[in-house]
Amino acid sequence: MIALIQRVKQAKVEVAGHTVGEIGQGILVLLGVEKDDDKLKTQKLCQKVMNYRIFSDQQGKMNLNVRQVEGELLIVSQFTLVADTQSGNRPSFSCAAPAELGETLYEYFIECCQTNGMPSQTGKFGADMQVSLLNDGPVTFQLKV
Repeated sequence: MIALIQRVKQAKVEVAGHTVGEIGQGILVLLGVEKDDDKLKTQKLCQKVMNYRIFSDQQGKMNLNVRQVEGELLIVSQFTLVADTQSGNRPSFSCAAPAELGETLYEYFIECCQTNGMPSQTGKFGADMQVSLLNDGPVTFQLKV
């Protein structure tokens, strides 16, 4: 399971011209699910995202996590993160989870975040989404479990 996380001042996701999720300061989480992923990996990645220290403290060092700055998460499914791009000019998605597993674990990731008291908004699994953000930094990390 892969999460591409971006520290943002604001972000939103639209589907068919309608905003389905929107946050202020926080983290945009682009989530890719691989075929060998399970609930344990999902829980570990959720904890990592919520506790990853990417926000600046008073000395300007990245020492604070999203909770400590009272931020939010915008969680968007993105199966292209798990693409194999090592050969040729076309990505292979042989490592990607089947849609049913992908959706189940995406929804479980959201549930884990919300159960842990993390304010979270979402995209819509499998939809054609338009994501806009004001990247803060920019600060972007790839987390994998």
